[in-house]
Amino acid sequence: MSHFTRVKTQMVDRDLLVQALADLGHVAETGECLVRGYEGRRTTVEVRVPTRHAGYDIGFARSGKAFEMVADWWGISSVRPERFLQQVQQRYAYHAARDRLTAQGFSLANEEVDAQGRIHLVLRRAG
Repeated sequence: MSHFTRVKTQMVDRDLLVQALADLGHVAETGECLVRGYEGRRTTVEVRVPTRHAGYDIGFARSGKAFEMVADWWGISSVRPERFLQQVQQRYAYHAARDRLTAQGFSLANEEVDAQGRIHLVLRRAG
């Protein structure tokens, strides 16, 4: 019986996902990786995040065009899955927005984070 839980996301760009994980202090492995879980069970993912819990990882696998988060949360007791995914998605959205705006000719003039953790960007159109 598998203990792996899969949660669909809206994240589609692997590079932005890896950047988001790096922002949060995680060193992600990419390619065809194996995520470890209960009793040494493994499943294939495209992005693997090692944890400090021996034998347990967090991964991201393609499900159609988007990624789904994959982990055996039973063995990763110090991480709340909902909070972890929320943080990753916030950083992913930040990088996706910055990339889109740069492509549209904007440059970052100022960035602030308020008390609730919301990120405010002030942009200027180049040219």
